[in-house]
Amino acid sequence: MSDQQQALAAGRGRNLALATLAFAVSFWAWNVIAPLGVRYADQLDLSSGQKSLLVATPVLVGSVGRILAGALTDRYGGRVMFTVLLLISAPFVLLVAFAGDQGSYALLLVFGFFLGIAGTTFAVGIPFVNAWFDKPRRGFATGVFGAGMGGTALSAFFTPRFVDWFGYGATHGIVAAVLVAVAALSWIGMRDSPAWAPSSDSVVPKLVAAAKLPVTWQLSFLYAVAFGGFVAFSTYLPTYLKDVYDFDLSAAGTRTAGFAVAAVAARPLGGVLSDKVGPKVITAVSFAGTVVMAGVVALQPEPEIPAGASFVLLAIFLGLGTGSIFAWVAQLAPAERVGSVTGIVGAAGGLGGFFPPLVMGATYNEQDHSYTIGLGLLMLVALAALVFSQWGISRSRGGSPSASRP
Repeated sequence: MSDQQQALAAGRGRNLALATLAFAVSFWAWNVIAPLGVRYADQLDLSSGQKSLLVATPVLVGSVGRILAGALTDRYGGRVMFTVLLLISAPFVLLVAFAGDQGSYALLLVFGFFLGIAGTTFAVGIPFVNAWFDKPRRGFATGVFGAGMGGTALSAFFTPRFVDWFGYGATHGIVAAVLVAVAALSWIGMRDSPAWAPSSDSVVPKLVAAAKLPVTWQLSFLYAVAFGGFVAFSTYLPTYLKDVYDFDLSAAGTRTAGFAVAAVAARPLGGVLSDKVGPKVITAVSFAGTVVMAGVVALQPEPEIPAGASFVLLAIFLGLGTGSIFAWVAQLAPAERVGSVTGIVGAAGGLGGFFPPLVMGATYNEQDHSYTIGLGLLMLVALAALVFSQWGISRSRGGSPSASRP
């Protein structure tokens, strides 16, 4: 075994664990507004559209910012980028609390916009953990790292409870302090893989080169549906459960956390299964299941067990897809472009989560307490993604038509 192989074997577990922790904490911060959406709606007398915009706004920067974060990771490495992004995010958590205390919807939107910086860490972690693992185990590695999206579950479960236990301002102070602590831990404990080499290319040409790869946009579409569906439900589900089932803030948060945990648990499974049978098969299962379960949810099954089981199954199918699609990225993206491709694909996933809450708010039938139209649109989009995943993906590294593993 070479010195590099020994170093990889010795460091991959620790660095994967730290990256997953940093990702989870940053996603908690990124999602800190959504679990309190009902509170803000009552406090500020928000319409359905205003409420939807508030919970969706952090998703916007967290999505688009991944393009730049991924390209910068190719140049500076994951250790630097995780540390910097966590530190930058902390003040905006506190500023969101300030806006809430002031009762200012405009300030909540502004600071929520910048809070989206916390959501860019996904594009840092994928190339970071990719470099620590050999190709046959990258689906596993990206799947485990992707489980850090469980930070949304932590936020959904703990944020409203922390507000009850410690108060509104103190809750945001705790989240900000955790961001700073994990930033310090990342700087001290993380190391970039010895197999990684910093890119000296300028950021813009790297992004242009990644954007020219057909596979970048093909996988972006699929990830926009799978991860976008997860983000949309994770941010909007408290509102949905209040409107349809009349759950209070804590009860809705608990059930949203259950949804997120199910999706998080399914993500590494999607990566592992993709290593074994190929991401194409697992992606097909994901989208087919999403079509079916979105239809079931639209029928408004009775609480608790029928509705709960329906949402959990929907979360599992979406989680499988988030794992399988990034296993596909690891297979098809050129090694020197993984960070840039990840940034673009990750941005598409986040943008996929930005629009559905707005659509759900716009199509909500207040008289019937129904989101049938929005869920019907999800079914159509997931069906289109299913068809495209089986017949529309270029099958070789970089997107040329030569044969490769499906």
